[in-house]
Amino acid sequence: MLDSAQAALAALPDRVRLPLAFDPGPLAAELGRFDSEDWISHYVTDNYEGDWSVIPLRAPEGESHPLRQIFPHPGAERFVDTGFLDRAPALREAIGCFQCPLQTARLMRLAPGSRIKEHRDPGLDAASGCARLHVPIATGEEAEFLLDRRPVPMEPGSVWYLRLADPHSAVNRGSVDRVHLVIDATVNGWLAGMLRAGCG
Repeated sequence: MLDSAQAALAALPDRVRLPLAFDPGPLAAELGRFDSEDWISHYVTDNYEGDWSVIPLRAPEGESHPLRQIFPHPGAERFVDTGFLDRAPALREAIGCFQCPLQTARLMRLAPGSRIKEHRDPGLDAASGCARLHVPIATGEEAEFLLDRRPVPMEPGSVWYLRLADPHSAVNRGSVDRVHLVIDATVNGWLAGMLRAGCG
């Protein structure tokens, strides 16, 4: 049986725009500080077509293998910034604005002509204690994200909680990369309050 706090989180919509925003210009400018070989192809190849790739900004403590930095063991408890953030002070500052325990933080890039097939990510639900937050950095009108088969209109610099335990997909029909900062956060009082405020 859910306690009152869990029940309130379970009652959230599948998408919530948080009352928090960033200037996307400095964040987008820092994308040029990463080389093409820094981007790691998403390993679940059945979930996409084209080019979907990732740079780990926070990862489990002690992990050095790129795939384990991006997709941590479920038992991982301690997370630290990676060396990539040394090149990106604006991204580091943005990540530091979240006043809740942070697990992974990643840049996720969907190249033009690529699509993420509909799938679910079990456990990515605020009511379960882990909220996935998206901050669009570079995007275009022809990049679309669907959650429960309805579009989420995410503008650059906005911050969104998305309940990705639900079915979701994305497509980039445009001519430029779509890049999001994606953070997995442990829900605490601050984040629960931001989620409530986003619904107000």
